[in-house]
Amino acid sequence: MSYELTGKLVAKYDTVQRTATFQTREFAVEKTDDINGRTIVNYAKFQCVQDKTAIIDRVNIGDDIKVYFNIKGSKWEKDGKTNYITNLDAWRIEQILPNAGTAGAANDQMEPIDNFTATNPEELDDLPF
Repeated sequence: MSYELTGKLVAKYDTVQRTATFQTREFAVEKTDDINGRTIVNYAKFQCVQDKTAIIDRVNIGDDIKVYFNIKGSKWEKDGKTNYITNLDAWRIEQILPNAGTAGAANDQMEPIDNFTATNPEELDDLPF
């Protein structure tokens, strides 16, 4: 299942080579919500893996972005104790560009950060699942 979150990019880190064949890169997003007149700020740290580690290069700290991600979790046991680890695996990022001369989030535009552009609508339905 895929999820999405919109917020402001507040940190991005270098790519880390975990093994000879596996690399990761992390970044953090600030999510602000207005709940009953109170501003609540939360932070979410995402990771990109393998060929997706470069998707964060096209945006800058302070940019408003939309992150598409999957939730992945694992169970880890050691010395009779069990720990659960959750990762937010980002696979696409869109930069949110405000419309010039207009105000309000409803008028914002999103610019996809990946290279995929389909000219034929049938190309959008080529997923193997």
